[in-house]
Amino acid sequence: MSVMRLLVLGAVRQHGRAHGYQVRNDLEYWGAHEWSNAKPGSIYHALKQMAKQGLLHAHEIAPSTAGGPPRTEYEITEQGTEEYFRLLREALTSYDQKPDVLSAGLGLMVDLDREEALALLEQRMRSIGEWRKAVTEYYTPEDGPGRLGHIGEIMDFWVHSADTGAEWTRGLIERIRGGAYTFAGEGEPFVGVLAEGEENPYATGERHPGDAH
Repeated sequence: MSVMRLLVLGAVRQHGRAHGYQVRNDLEYWGAHEWSNAKPGSIYHALKQMAKQGLLHAHEIAPSTAGGPPRTEYEITEQGTEEYFRLLREALTSYDQKPDVLSAGLGLMVDLDREEALALLEQRMRSIGEWRKAVTEYYTPEDGPGRLGHIGEIMDFWVHSADTGAEWTRGLIERIRGGAYTFAGEGEPFVGVLAEGEENPYATGERHPGDAH
């Protein structure tokens, strides 16, 4: 699963149309450069690749009167929208992915309607339970890890991770079911992207050649 594709498609979709530097700025605003591989070069590469694949439409904007290269603005296509929601649903249900996958899904989950988000998280709970059951066919947590030598610590870690993941997911389901957050179709959405020219307090300040395009 490509976290980068999900994040970039999500940022472009929230803007309607956005140039590459705006997308980079949004992902840094979300802290994605800290918990994923959303680095400038990867972001600009993803934009160009998805434009070639028909997931984004690239609009070339004339340079300003002050000069400089023309900028490209990206807009999500119908095919891109389908891919975005496929990746988003996968991010919320796949229990065996790296933490950046779930983090990206959580940051974008309000693009779904509330009932679907709940259904996907409940599916995640079932998957965690099935995975835990598979592990405990070989390892009995009550016996402790030592019975299997130090290798038992691996399975002990897996079981604890499953239990923690299930507990956290259960809490999130309860919060959403209780009315937390504004999901699709419920009114004005939470604005999670920066307006043109708005200062980003979390920007890295790292310069990249792609910033000008």
